[in-house]
Amino acid sequence: MAGYVAKRVAQSLLALLGVSVVVFALIHLVPGDPVRTALGTRFDQELYEVLRARAGLDQPLVVQYFDWLFRALQGDLGVSFRTGQPVTEALMQRLPATALLAVSAVLVGLVIALPAGIISAVRQGKVSDYVANAFSQIGVSIPDFWYGILLILLFAQTLRWLPPFGYTSLLEDPVDGLQRLIMPALTTGVVTGAILTRFVRSSVLEAMNSEHVRFARAKGLPQRHVFRHHVLRNAWNPIVTITGLQLGTLLGGIVVVEVVFAWPGIGRLALTAVERRDYPVLQGAVLLIAAAFLIINLVVDLLYAKLDPRIRSS
Repeated sequence: MAGYVAKRVAQSLLALLGVSVVVFALIHLVPGDPVRTALGTRFDQELYEVLRARAGLDQPLVVQYFDWLFRALQGDLGVSFRTGQPVTEALMQRLPATALLAVSAVLVGLVIALPAGIISAVRQGKVSDYVANAFSQIGVSIPDFWYGILLILLFAQTLRWLPPFGYTSLLEDPVDGLQRLIMPALTTGVVTGAILTRFVRSSVLEAMNSEHVRFARAKGLPQRHVFRHHVLRNAWNPIVTITGLQLGTLLGGIVVVEVVFAWPGIGRLALTAVERRDYPVLQGAVLLIAAAFLIINLVVDLLYAKLDPRIRSS
């Protein structure tokens, strides 16, 4: 097991290195000069040259990359061109908000998808199956920002039950923080639930139609026992996989929801960095998202050994 973990960690580090190369190259190919953008109307040629030299932008691209990589390995992701704030500090300030929203959305999605997918699989071809499939199709087809706008109109503007936007840490004010979390979590959770419902349904159906389940039924075992110990136990692995992938995707892919609800997350920070050509912030944000995604995949792989003894023995 230790050898497998070491191998997966090494693969993740190589993948992260590849991501850093691609991101660094693509960001520097984007048109626009970040120093000139930062100076704006206060442009002065002498100051411009000084700031470019200070940021290392006067060096060849390869030199810039290895200099950035060497500092990144020490935890220094540079300084924002616009604010002067260390990138690592900016990311750590935004990470709790993004992680809270992503985890909450996945939990909402699982609360929706597990019963909907299981009932749809067990009652295949019945009304409940068609309803679950219709929900999944609608949930995937409609953009998440549309759900967000509808929730704001209903709960903030009409009923006035919840604040329309903003973020409050749950540690500072749990009540206000929870109220501000509900609508963004529901917005992303409905879409996540629609996606997960399909996979839960197909995974349960595949397990129900397997040979060992048919054999267990032929032996006369109670239906509940068969479903709990043979169907669900074999259906968990694909569900865990797609749940982990959804969590990783949400950590870097909820930019629109963060903008709609003025949620101070990493996605919104990365979007602002793109608009401002703030290279250090954008590189740091993408690297952090990629690292989180790889860590989640590693954790999912390790969970397989707990869920399936066959994987542990192999």
